[in-house]
Amino acid sequence: MRITDRQHVESGDERITVVPESTDDLWHLSNVLESGDAVGGDTHRRVRRNDEQLRDTGGEREHMYATIEVESVEFARFANRLRVSGVIVDCSREDQLDFHHTLNVEETDEIEITKAWKPDQLDRLSEAVEASENPDVAIATVEEGAAHVHTVAQYGAEERATLTGPTGKGEYARSRTELFAELTAVLSRMDADAIILAGPGFTKQDAYAYIEENERDLAELITVVDTSAVGDRGVHEVLKRGAVEDVQAETRIAREAELIDRLMAEIAEGAKATYGIDGVAKATDYGAIETLLVVDDRLREERGDEGEWEHNANELLETVDQKGGDIVVFSGEFDPGERLRNLGGIAAILRYRLD
Repeated sequence: MRITDRQHVESGDERITVVPESTDDLWHLSNVLESGDAVGGDTHRRVRRNDEQLRDTGGEREHMYATIEVESVEFARFANRLRVSGVIVDCSREDQLDFHHTLNVEETDEIEITKAWKPDQLDRLSEAVEASENPDVAIATVEEGAAHVHTVAQYGAEERATLTGPTGKGEYARSRTELFAELTAVLSRMDADAIILAGPGFTKQDAYAYIEENERDLAELITVVDTSAVGDRGVHEVLKRGAVEDVQAETRIAREAELIDRLMAEIAEGAKATYGIDGVAKATDYGAIETLLVVDDRLREERGDEGEWEHNANELLETVDQKGGDIVVFSGEFDPGERLRNLGGIAAILRYRLD
């Protein structure tokens, strides 16, 4: 993410101009934008002409600059696009004012966001800017007969390939080699800056030996890690052990995996933790929160018209921040966020135990 301009406007709000540079950045923006914000950017809109000078064109798409008042935001991950919908409140064509429109924001599109920024939203922007300096990491987990390839993103780990083949050695050696060859081809196409090769037993070492023999440049990017499982569970182990942090100064989901495990351990011991909106609100009143954990999509709901909490989400987060607590917004796309959602979407690690 690049921030190209910041300025305060007459309303007292702040206008921040940003350029998303990755799918991660689009995801971050989807968690920053909320109903009532003003978002402006270059767009195309179908405009119908029908006057004495011009024949009816049937509605040609014209380029214009439009600012909309946000009503809804959709992160279309697989389309690498952020859809921001609302009513046009300012436009280079005045005849388009008050019409509904959708800005399709893609990578490298510059947009202006004007709003009363909340502390956690500014923190998220800063985090996105810092994350742009991190290398791209792939995690390959391998066992006899199967291999899985994931990429690490700010919004979660995404599975990119699942490969299968016969297990065993001896008469199956050729098929085993073919599995390693297919894995090598997948990793070569990914253009990753670093690769973590993980799994139980010795299969991962055999896979590494194959890659080293056949693709030496690719092998130089690989770090080998022991895990007890492959697939999603294996990825969680890699993140939990901090292997990704060895090649990335800090990754969001690695921290989330660590925090959710710490939270569950505290809950199991009946110690310094609470979950659910009522418990968190009580801990906030006491100033007892060390780290507040909340799921991104649940936070969006509670900040909008779909909320069910009896406590104001914005006021809650502001109070936690004012009393020195950390706020971590979890991605609902990854396992730690799913586990937090099962606890009501919000929880806290406390400075001290509350009776």
